Amino acid sequence: MPLYRFALREGSSTEAQRARIAKEVVRIHCGVTGAPPSFVHAFFDESPPDALPDGKAAFVLGSIRWGRTDAQKAEIVSKLTNSVSDALGLDAAEVAVVTVDIPSRWNMEGGELLPEPGEEEAWLARHR
Repeated sequence: MPLYRFALREGSSTEAQRARIAKEVVRIHCGVTGAPPSFVHAFFDESPPDALPDGKAAFVLGSIRWGRTDAQKAEIVSKLTNSVSDALGLDAAEVAVVTVDIPSRWNMEGGELLPEPGEEEAWLARHR
């Protein structure tokens, strides 16, 4: 957890561009939240234009742990929008990024349920 799912217009990206974006997702998410890099996951799908929101060449759905502040979520969305548009040579208006809050108890990493917000310190110490 977190899981970022990318739907990109068919033929709009190379493996190198997707690798660049995946590295940026890790950098951005960990920089904003303090999550361990090994917990961040990115998946890419190519989609026909009619499967994407109108006027978009890239759609990102980030499932992140509940408890992140609105400011953190806004920072993730802004930085990820800019990173994807830069990596793919798109206008930022062609990129849609959405985050969805997922309860901690719905996710496991390292064989344990994720901690509730505010209870991370001891849990993270065991998983770093």
